Amino acid sequence: METTTDPNHSWVFGRPANSPFAHPRGLIGTLAGRIMRRTNRQHEVADLLDVRPGHHVLEIGYGPGVLVGLLAERVGDGRVCGVDPSPEMRELAVRGNRAAVRAGTVDLRLGSADATGFPDAAFDRVVTVNTVVFWPDLEAGMRELHRVTKPGGRVLIAWHGGSNPSRATRAHALPEHVLARIEEAMAGVFTGVVRRELSTLTAFTATRP
Repeated sequence: METTTDPNHSWVFGRPANSPFAHPRGLIGTLAGRIMRRTNRQHEVADLLDVRPGHHVLEIGYGPGVLVGLLAERVGDGRVCGVDPSPEMRELAVRGNRAAVRAGTVDLRLGSADATGFPDAAFDRVVTVNTVVFWPDLEAGMRELHRVTKPGGRVLIAWHGGSNPSRATRAHALPEHVLARIEEAMAGVFTGVVRRELSTLTAFTATRP
């Protein structure tokens, strides 16, 4: 499991992750985003994140913006922000959440897990779904999530898996040693790390001390 400065490099696979679902680009990337919009079911994630009215929430790798929309419904006078390295995904996500963007409830930017561009301790909740494998440096990503989370704030990292996965989801599930590596890195900067099996996701939650 290598790390590198190449933004397309995966710390898990030790090589660039060139799938259109990993780094959506161009027409194929836009089509991948539309598939994700139809297939991603994020209500369990939104429930587990426990977003309250007034919270400021950050999603790393928002893709087509499905979870952004769910969170925007829950924050009341709070705010949902997001970073994603793909301009194509930003376009889809902004289009899908146009009213909330216009109202200032949603702020979607280009960025990555290790370089969000947001201030220290800015968010009550930080979440990322199906991105952690594609980070070039696991520890750098964890440090950045820690930096932007408020003390006492909750962080949620999820990946394909869960208690009732589809065939496609099962094919992307991670081996136990990789899940353990994620949990270890998370525990290095957060407290109270808990692993849960959602329907189609394996999720880790933790708190910034």
